[in-house]
Amino acid sequence: MSERKALTPTSLGVYDKIKNDQITPVDVIALALSFIWLLGTAIFFIVMMPGDTAEGSGGAMQFVMILLAVFMPVAMIWVAAIAARASRVMREESQRLQASIDAIRHAYVAESQSRNTVTEPSVAKKLDEIAAAQRKTESALATFSTSRMPVPVRQPAKKVENIATSDDQVALPLGTTAEDMQPPLERPDFIRALNFPETAEDKAGFAALRKALKDRQTAQLIQAAQDVLTLLSHDGIYMDDLRPDMARPEIWRRFAEGERGRPMAALGGIRDRTSLALTSARMKKDTIFRDAAHHFLRLYDRMFTQFADTASDAEISELSDTRTARAFMLLGRVAGTFD
Repeated sequence: MSERKALTPTSLGVYDKIKNDQITPVDVIALALSFIWLLGTAIFFIVMMPGDTAEGSGGAMQFVMILLAVFMPVAMIWVAAIAARASRVMREESQRLQASIDAIRHAYVAESQSRNTVTEPSVAKKLDEIAAAQRKTESALATFSTSRMPVPVRQPAKKVENIATSDDQVALPLGTTAEDMQPPLERPDFIRALNFPETAEDKAGFAALRKALKDRQTAQLIQAAQDVLTLLSHDGIYMDDLRPDMARPEIWRRFAEGERGRPMAALGGIRDRTSLALTSARMKKDTIFRDAAHHFLRLYDRMFTQFADTASDAEISELSDTRTARAFMLLGRVAGTFD
């Protein structure tokens, strides 16, 4: 802005000069030529021509011709003077406009550079904060994954028969383990666990994750999802940045029933070309990523087949909006699952 203030008055000075210069050299030359012409015509008609030239039948026409001969050149002189003055004004006005445009362009460039200088540190700081939060969440998930209990709790608890011992203590019958004593995992906790905790302070999300990790099949799916999400984050792909086109619950049910092909293409709702290109390239080149992706796709397919049998349409829609489901849409589209 300071550069704009410094340049603009200079450009305006040209215009002020044009307005203040009332008499220009062109005007002086036009006045001189007009005076010389009028003086010459006066000498010619008064001194050199006889006094009776205006008499006779052609006197009126001769008078008109004299007026034209006297004043037409003067008029032409001033027309040329006005044209020269207008040309000069337009030329200097063009210079003034060019100076103003240059001033605006320089000011815009300076302002853009100053804005970028101020914005880049803040953007870098924000990216560092996001990366730190991501590492903190991943470390917390790793802690829960290593400490989870590999016990299935999705099956309803079996009926326990009381068997009296010699010490009047109740013992469990053969074939009944502590795994069967766990209550089944509730669907809201299951769905919330597949979305993973939002932040490090998401107590409800971590509570649901703890419950889900006590179920063997769910723990395997969560671990597989965590692996692919971590690998995708190395390429800068985060599920929160994706905005997929959500498919209707009936299409998900048809997919759970085993239907494949073009009608299932709506399930691959990820349209972000950058994410698809990066994922496809890594799927082709990175064998570890490819194995992790296929393992995750198999587990999610098996889980959803069981989940869709008893889930409502609202629960299917809620599940399809989780981070795990978005990873399934992305990897499934790249792997051709919905073709």
